[in-house]
Amino acid sequence: MFKDIVKRSRSYRRFYGDKEITMEQLRELADLGRLSPSGANRQPLKYILINSREMNEKVYENLGWAGYLKDFNGPEVMERPTGYIIMLRDNSINKALTMDEGIAAQSIFLGAAEMGLGGCYIGSFKREQLKALLNLNDDFEIVLVIALGYPKEEVVMEAINDNGDIKYWRDENQVHHVPKRTLEQVIVKEI
Repeated sequence: MFKDIVKRSRSYRRFYGDKEITMEQLRELADLGRLSPSGANRQPLKYILINSREMNEKVYENLGWAGYLKDFNGPEVMERPTGYIIMLRDNSINKALTMDEGIAAQSIFLGAAEMGLGGCYIGSFKREQLKALLNLNDDFEIVLVIALGYPKEEVVMEAINDNGDIKYWRDENQVHHVPKRTLEQVIVKEI
């Protein structure tokens, strides 16, 4: 059962734009990030939760989408995320990038999958413009944007082909293919 949730916690880039995410859903997901392990229990991560159409559009304008898909400039207007969690690091607590960001983000993604939501981790964004839009002072650094919505696309995982290409791609039916190394390829030793 848990493996199914992990498989569903894929990156999605197209959503049902008319299916809104509630602030309560976003709060519940942020709470999963809050409850996640934190190095030395410092807990430097903070969150901005966004679900208004107006702010969603302003955030969207500052994001980069799917670098491997050269002919994809991001989702169409009615396929855009209906919520965002902006993950911040509170520099007054800890200035260094840690494992906390990945752990919390994965907890949020797993919770989203359990809710029937999908998301996309976005590390490509206009940092200064987004910081200004969100009116953040220098105590906070944006470390990750998590775009969320109800997935509109099919994502399939498949073994990496013989040439070792790891780049995701879309077929003529807009099915999103994600090459993954096999279990045999990632286990170095069984001792």
